[in-house]
Amino acid sequence: MRRVLTSAVVAAALALAVTACGGDSGGDSGGAGSAPAGSAAPAEVSGTVTWWDTSDATTEGPVFQELIKDFEAKYPKIKVEYVNVPFADARDKFKTAAQSGSGAPDVLRTDVGWVAEFASLGYLAPLDGTAAVDKPEEFLPVPAASGKYNGKTYGVPQVTDTLGLLYNKELLKKAGYDEPPATMADLKKAALDVKSKTGAGGLALNVDAYFLLPFIYGEGGDFVDVPNKKITISSPQSVAGVKIVEDLITSGAAVKPALQDSYTNAETAFKDGKVAMIFNGPWSNADNLGGKVFKDDPDNFGVAPVPAGSAKAGAPLGGHDYTVYAGSKNLDASYLFVQFMDSAESQAKIAGKLGLLPTRQSAYSASEATANPKIAQWQKPMESAVERPWIPEAASLFQPLVEGYQKLAGGQTTTEPMLKDVATAYQGILKGWSL
Repeated sequence: MRRVLTSAVVAAALALAVTACGGDSGGDSGGAGSAPAGSAAPAEVSGTVTWWDTSDATTEGPVFQELIKDFEAKYPKIKVEYVNVPFADARDKFKTAAQSGSGAPDVLRTDVGWVAEFASLGYLAPLDGTAAVDKPEEFLPVPAASGKYNGKTYGVPQVTDTLGLLYNKELLKKAGYDEPPATMADLKKAALDVKSKTGAGGLALNVDAYFLLPFIYGEGGDFVDVPNKKITISSPQSVAGVKIVEDLITSGAAVKPALQDSYTNAETAFKDGKVAMIFNGPWSNADNLGGKVFKDDPDNFGVAPVPAGSAKAGAPLGGHDYTVYAGSKNLDASYLFVQFMDSAESQAKIAGKLGLLPTRQSAYSASEATANPKIAQWQKPMESAVERPWIPEAASLFQPLVEGYQKLAGGQTTTEPMLKDVATAYQGILKGWSL
């Protein structure tokens, strides 16, 4: 069953202060996927590590490149070749390179939903017993679970995230609201009030499957029921969740969604003050705060949990892991690179500069992280984060759903037939699973 990142877990993350440091030695650079023997002293490790970073090249990439300089200063015999790969292209690009045995990076910033798939295909090196897995007891348990497959560790959690309701306080106040909407019914009402009283749009939707999940989870639905190997995307609960989205669009509470590049369109409309609310994650903090209506007034930028449906408030647990390519010729150097980049100190620096949420408990209490008020603001949204299924097919479940969502948003279909088509597509992906 999926697990929820409870308030107790998050509270512990914000309260505990555990000192993080390096220290484990790298191993022998053995064959593809082999566990190192741990004989190489870190100071003696040399080579070049190619890292594919899938973060935003403009707002996030420069901070990661600063950390690379710190790493190279600590390990002067190791050089890092930094490559920023657009997130949308990275999964297929890595699979193609790994399958061919040519051109794959030593280290990949991997979406949490890709780890099980890549590991099942033999593309990732197991990390247990290597320098890459440093002080694993410090990791929050749910993000750490995303890096495991068949009892082995193939990824260490870099950042964690979820979706929240981001809102323009000034626009909501002009519409008569001092607080953001707490339920989906309130969301519709507030969006319509913003539209009628301010002239701005109430809500902008991102036509992407990941962004449908708060509506589906809110009504008690899900993609799948893993323990029972059952496809649940067309269940009554999932249908009820997507019908909320359909109603937001047809009622005008949500502005007419862009079917292409909807993420950028929604984000731009929000940070330019053209809409009052969007669903987005902590990775967008830096982008939003650089926008027209928040740059000079950051306090106008509000973060709240996603509104609750009839069952609960629930948003998908997301984030990224560091993974090492099984065919790397520089395993020792790769393990040390992952260890350094994923240390509490590095996570705190990333949190402070970008507002991304750490996966180590101690990083939350570090001064660099606490200096960024957005870290604390994401505590409440993270309390309702729902763990996604860590199965090899998980990443493949998004494409049929996003295709259906695009048809729904474009008025070409309605909820029930759309989800039935998605469920049929899932039967082709999840062999032997029932409806």
